[in-house]
Amino acid sequence: HGPISGVNKEIPVLQCHGDCDPLVPLMFGSLTVEKLKSMINPANVTFKTYAGMMHSSSLEEMMDVKQFIDKHLPPVD
Repeated sequence: HGPISGVNKEIPVLQCHGDCDPLVPLMFGSLTVEKLKSMINPANVTFKTYAGMMHSSSLEEMMDVKQFIDKHLPPVD
């Protein structure tokens, strides 16, 4: 992979992680988000954690994903 440049440096990213994930430890999520922030505009990187969530999803997470999509993608008619 080449370096990230141009418009891709400004891409918005939402990364979500459960704090009780037994498969992918939260520390790995934290390391990943720090790496992302070093590659693209860190102001565009959002990292959300969810208390008690394992390697799954939750209604709270899905609502955050919906809000992120609604904010960054144009509406569909």
